[in-house]
Amino acid sequence: MEESPNDTPTIHGPEDVAKFFLPIMLHKTKEQFMLALLDTKNKIIATPTISIGSLSALVVHPREVFAETIKYPCASIILVHNHPSGDPTPSREDIAVTERLVKAGKTPAPKDEDYAD
Repeated sequence: MEESPNDTPTIHGPEDVAKFFLPIMLHKTKEQFMLALLDTKNKIIATPTISIGSLSALVVHPREVFAETIKYPCASIILVHNHPSGDPTPSREDIAVTERLVKAGKTPAPKDEDYAD
């Protein structure tokens, strides 16, 4: 109740994500995978860390990502991942993980009638 709504960053694009996460991730010596969980107005409501790896590798499973998202009333998520080397070029593994998460995220939500007795 003490925080004003203006204290919570609103995400309008990739620049806002970078501005928020760069100070958090800049000096990390291990790869980390985090989420930005957004409300319906694109305000950040939580930023959980999903996985911490090694200098150049990281394991991310959809189960951990989506288990974290259901803890919050989020409308959307942004995937955030650092490269301690400083080279932001996505690796083959980065692309594969992203594709796997997108595919898992497209699973249709159940309809109300799916819960009927």
